[in-house]
Amino acid sequence: MERRPFDQLGLSPEILRAVAKLGFEEASPIQTVVIPVALSGRDLVGQSATGSGKTAAFAIPAIERVDAQLKAVQALILCPTRELAVQVAEETGRLAFFRRGIREVPIYGGQSYDRQFRALEAGAQIVIGTPGRVLDHLARGTLRLDALRTVVLDEADRMLDMGFREDIERILAAAPASRQLLCFSATMPRPIQELIQRFSRDPAWVRIDAVALQAPQVEQTYVEVDRRSKLEALTRLIDVHDFRFGIIFCGTKVMVDDLDEHLHARGYAVDRLHGDLSQAQRDRVMARFRERKFEFLVATDVAARGLDVDELEVVFNFDLPNDAEDYTHRIGRTGRAGRKGRAFTFVSGREIYRLQAMMRAARLDLHRGRVPSLDEVEEAKTNVFFERIRATLEARDFKPHDRMIDRLLDQGYASTDICSALIHLLRAGAAPEPAAPARGNTAAKGGPPEAGAEPAAARAKPARSPAAAVARDPAEAPEPAPVEAPDRPARTGREPGMTTLFLNVGRKQLVQVADVVGKIAGVTRLPAGVVGAIDLHQRHILVDVAEEHAELILRKLTGVRMKGVALAPVRATPGKGGAGAG
Repeated sequence: MERRPFDQLGLSPEILRAVAKLGFEEASPIQTVVIPVALSGRDLVGQSATGSGKTAAFAIPAIERVDAQLKAVQALILCPTRELAVQVAEETGRLAFFRRGIREVPIYGGQSYDRQFRALEAGAQIVIGTPGRVLDHLARGTLRLDALRTVVLDEADRMLDMGFREDIERILAAAPASRQLLCFSATMPRPIQELIQRFSRDPAWVRIDAVALQAPQVEQTYVEVDRRSKLEALTRLIDVHDFRFGIIFCGTKVMVDDLDEHLHARGYAVDRLHGDLSQAQRDRVMARFRERKFEFLVATDVAARGLDVDELEVVFNFDLPNDAEDYTHRIGRTGRAGRKGRAFTFVSGREIYRLQAMMRAARLDLHRGRVPSLDEVEEAKTNVFFERIRATLEARDFKPHDRMIDRLLDQGYASTDICSALIHLLRAGAAPEPAAPARGNTAAKGGPPEAGAEPAAARAKPARSPAAAVARDPAEAPEPAPVEAPDRPARTGREPGMTTLFLNVGRKQLVQVADVVGKIAGVTRLPAGVVGAIDLHQRHILVDVAEEHAELILRKLTGVRMKGVALAPVRATPGKGGAGAG
């Protein structure tokens, strides 16, 4: 279908300014068709998949039809989930930014009533909410629909699947008969058709083919990999492509927690999202993710719908989704509104047959990929490091150290050897990485980088480190278990060249020897041979490590979680408890 510039759709200067600020020049196919029809006041039914840009397709006409002088609810947008309601409210707020006097408010369960009462009493003209909470406000008399001009049903099929049909019918029955109805749904089952027939008047029908929409925007790849090798395949793909902002979908909450812990141990900045988290925790995680406080969100399908984050680079299906619909909802998180995106799906064993069935049913276009080799990963890391150095040199965003360099030159060292030694120290982690903000914070909000913003070197992607990976929300981060220095026992008779470290976890946390070896090898990338004898005690562990690597291991392990406890490793010292203490 055709795409047209927004300035050809009959929009007000204020909306065009907002669209330009968000960085969009051309309307998506569904926006091109829906906006002019909706602006005319006619009822409309839109069928399109996620990621098509339908939020702006209904939000822009709703905003345009609002009278800013009238402090009453004039547009009501119903959404199936809290997450989607928040997303739609945020996008509506951005689109209405230059329309003075217009206020929007999301209302959904789990949020304080007082805040919603105040917003409604203040005269919010656009309400975005879930059916249950909207019906509750109607019953309380805190939400009045007398001045309502537009009703939007977003993801109508999803709302009916969740049992909201009766609530939606009661809400529509309470709205004025003259109101406009805009209904959007990925599928059109009979209950949706009956709802449209009963509550709409001669609606225009718009259908956007999902495959034609998504195929050009999301490059889709599947990788056949053994279940036990998925973690290694994931990290190699991330490192080779240098992805820094994406979502990793898992099939279960347990898998989300497990993968989250493993990625933390390997130095990736991640956080998790699933149904066991409270609404406040989920809101906090999503707010930090949108602000790029971490790189990857590990999530169950609870986040697949209603999750809107700008400029996601990649989506990983760590576990194969249940069906083609779930798959399209997952990958629809990236490649949105005309931007490019990548999607990788891991399949193991007989799962390949399920994936092939999905591909046939939904006409999905996936091509087979492979797991990058270690040499390819190392080459990619070298290239990234080279680009960081080059960008820093070009921007001259560094402090001169001529005096130190002159001292080394005076002692007879070649300039190339000096540079090689410094690069070796940096890549080995012996010197701290320069702090750099996450890239694209300005672009992530839809606008171009402003003049005078950070230089090119500052925008370069910072190197990953375990210290960054554990930078979670302080409210959720576990505290390191307290340990007393005088009581850390040392062990006699260790092998030559080894030193003993004290770890503040033990049998009480169900730690095993393999966990210790795997954690040290995972966070340091050192061979397992650097670890010697390991003594497990009830509340602590004594582990022998090669003396030459002890400081690196101490630094890399600090703050990394093991069995839910943030490690605070130290060198073991002789104490009262003896080797068998604990």
